[in-house]
Amino acid sequence: MTRMSSFRMGTWGWLAFALVPLVPLPSIAEGAVPASAPVLQGETCSVPGLMDQIRRGLASKSPAYQRYLRALLREAAVTLPGAELQAAFERETDPQMAEHLAAALVARSEREADREAMQVVAKRALEDRDPAVRSATVRAMRRTGALEKTGDLYARLMRDASPEVRMEAATNLVEDNKFVYAGQHGPATDTAVAAAAASTDPQATAKILATLNTEKLGAEAAGTLQGLLRSDSADVRRSAALALGGVPAEQMGPAREALVAMYRDERDAGVRKALVQGIAQLGFAGAVPELQRLKGIDPGMKPEIDAWIRALETGLQEWELILREKQRLQQAP
Repeated sequence: MTRMSSFRMGTWGWLAFALVPLVPLPSIAEGAVPASAPVLQGETCSVPGLMDQIRRGLASKSPAYQRYLRALLREAAVTLPGAELQAAFERETDPQMAEHLAAALVARSEREADREAMQVVAKRALEDRDPAVRSATVRAMRRTGALEKTGDLYARLMRDASPEVRMEAATNLVEDNKFVYAGQHGPATDTAVAAAAASTDPQATAKILATLNTEKLGAEAAGTLQGLLRSDSADVRRSAALALGGVPAEQMGPAREALVAMYRDERDAGVRKALVQGIAQLGFAGAVPELQRLKGIDPGMKPEIDAWIRALETGLQEWELILREKQRLQQAP
């Protein structure tokens, strides 16, 4: 068979396939419908209907399907009856279902369909008797605008009797600042510091501060952060020292003085390393003379300080690059 004949047959084959839908079948042309054909019925989107779907999804144990149902409920939240949705949330005692319903109420508030819905969620996060439900409700506010709409909620959550609730609240503060505000919204940073200071849980406090971007930190919050350098917990002192290293220019002077003064009396090696890092970050190459003076206080810290000095003397102007260079120098044979 030649290439041309093959092409013609292929062309006619595709043409015949394309024309099939245009050829009226006898049963369709005559309007006959098989008796066994199912009758399609429309379904109204309702709170009970969506809740039933979510319960089935939770039973399926498919994380992807569960995420889909949560997204579906959040998208449908604006069109659902607000009072009915709120009532369902307030009645629900299963933590997973409560989290989905809380997320729907948060979505309504985010889209200004119901500005009070966020307060309903915040109230239950504080007051429900079941710590599992409180934790689930806190998770529902993660990576949303709840941080700015709930007043001192997070400072109060950080004093919750349940460690699980406190850690969920700390995770919210970390992820909201990182993924919602990208560390560039001062009030969000200040709220995180205030909550960390209000905490009765050193682990939760350290979690908030350890990776907090403090570029937009306000003066009052900077003072609060300096106060945390005096914590009884070494983890808190270490995290506070790291956080102070990133404060804005107007806060650098007091922060540097606080870190240097603390270094002289600190006995924990991990905290001392964090203090040195904070001093290096505040001054870049300008911190070298101060670091040279600190070397004599603790001979055991000399290799650490020398690595920082060498990294800073490269003249790099990006902190992340300086960090990488310091790590490279320490790993080099």
